[in-house]
Amino acid sequence: MTQLGRDADHHVVAVPGDRRLVLSWAALTDTGLRRTANEDSLTADAPLFAVADGMGGHAAGDRASDAVVTRLARAAHDEFADLGDVFHALEQATADIDLVADERHLGVGTTVTGAALVLHDDEPFFAVFNIGDSRVYCFLDGELTQITVDHSVVQELVDAGALHPDDAEFHPDNNVITRAVGFSSAPEPDSWLVRPRAGMRLLVCSDGLTKEVGRERIRLHLDAGNPPVETAASLVDAALAAGGRDNVTVIVVDVVETPAAAA
Repeated sequence: MTQLGRDADHHVVAVPGDRRLVLSWAALTDTGLRRTANEDSLTADAPLFAVADGMGGHAAGDRASDAVVTRLARAAHDEFADLGDVFHALEQATADIDLVADERHLGVGTTVTGAALVLHDDEPFFAVFNIGDSRVYCFLDGELTQITVDHSVVQELVDAGALHPDDAEFHPDNNVITRAVGFSSAPEPDSWLVRPRAGMRLLVCSDGLTKEVGRERIRLHLDAGNPPVETAASLVDAALAAGGRDNVTVIVVDVVETPAAAA
């Protein structure tokens, strides 16, 4: 497990036009109650927040997720990230993971999901990206929206109308993913642009949360109005109370203040 970055109560980002964006965030990870090692890794520091869930055995999965968050953290060193640099970092991480995947560790890889603060026409946006079945959610005005789309067998069944979304988490193949970083393949991330709004909360999490805690319970935790550090702790505690069968990692990012639109 690798945890990079820091929690922040009040982080000011300078925006072109003598404006500012204010964020607050916190991150937390736990091994869970069934696993002996934590193969999740995270980086949480503006402008980039990401969670990686490693696969391939204790040491190999940990090193795979570490490779991804380390490369991402190095790529995001200014107030705003560049999405091209983020994707290039994932390609570099793939090469790093190939070094881990020797004869003893066949099938080494990791999911990754996150949000990078970027500029588009001098306006700030979150560029949400995803490979695998870790997720990014947006909570705003009492509503919870899943931004990312899982790269998984069950998601393909849902998309085809062969499986109801409510049954997806209980399907026997719910842990089979169709994309990952590693496995000697070029990464194929999906991405979305999300405009920050005051009062918005982003939740970046591994499937150790979503496979234990249902959508409505996640929404209630985010709706409680507690600071990010308390909200992250409550979500991890909920996953553990529900069984904690996997490593669980969460990052909660609050948009405290947004800049006025440029002329």
